[in-house]
Amino acid sequence: MTLKLGVPSKGRLMEKTFDWFGASGIELSRTGSDREYAAAVNGIDNVELVLLSAGEIPRELAAGRIHMGVTGSDLVREKLGAWDEKVIELAPMGFGHADLIIAVPKCWVDVNTLDDLDAVAAAFRAKHGFRLRIATKYHRLIRDHLRDHGVADYQLVDSQGATEGTVKNETAEAVADITSTGETLRANHLKILAGGPVHKSQATLFKSRKVDWTVEDRAILDELCRKLHIDR
Repeated sequence: MTLKLGVPSKGRLMEKTFDWFGASGIELSRTGSDREYAAAVNGIDNVELVLLSAGEIPRELAAGRIHMGVTGSDLVREKLGAWDEKVIELAPMGFGHADLIIAVPKCWVDVNTLDDLDAVAAAFRAKHGFRLRIATKYHRLIRDHLRDHGVADYQLVDSQGATEGTVKNETAEAVADITSTGETLRANHLKILAGGPVHKSQATLFKSRKVDWTVEDRAILDELCRKLHIDR
C-alpha cells in the first residue's frame, strides 16, 4: 500500500516544502523536466509524491484521492465548506505566511473598522442605488467574516488577479486579499481595516478525513509523523 502525499508543483512553495521535509531526513524531488510532474521520495518507504497546484490540493484531499497534502490554510478554508469535517491540520510549516485582509481607500478618513464599513456601505447604497463592491477571490471567507461582524450592505466582485487595482479602475470600492508586506496596498493608496486579519495563513500539512484509511496506511502515516516530529 502507498500513501499519497500532495505538494505544490512549482515555485517557492514547492521549494520550501522540499526543504521542510528534507530537514527531517525525507527527500522530496522532481524526477523529470520542469514540464513533467514526476517525483520521488527518499527517506521513507511506501510514500508517493503527487505534484499538484496549491489550489488543487484542498479538492484532492476532500475527495480522498490523496492521503496528505501541503497547501495554504487560506485555500483549504476558502475552497472547502465545513473544511474541518474533510481534513485535519497536522502541522503548520512556518512559511508561506500571509494575511487575508480587507482594505479601503486611504482617502476614506472616517472608515477604519468593520463598523465604519457597515455604516458607509449603507450610505453608499442610499446614494448610488447599488451595493458597495468588494473585489476578492476569497468569497467564502469574506462573506462569513462580514456576516459574523454584522456587515450586510455589500456585494462581492470576483477578482482573480491585480485585486488591489480594482479600486483605481473603479470596478470596486474596497478589496479583500492576501498580503505579506502591504506594499502593494500602499502603492495603490489603500489602507487595511483595523481589528486584525480575516485569516492568518501559512503553509500547512493536512491529512484527509475522506480517505478509507487502512491499517497499513495508518502505519505509514505513523512512521512519517514520527520522522517529522509531529504529535497527533
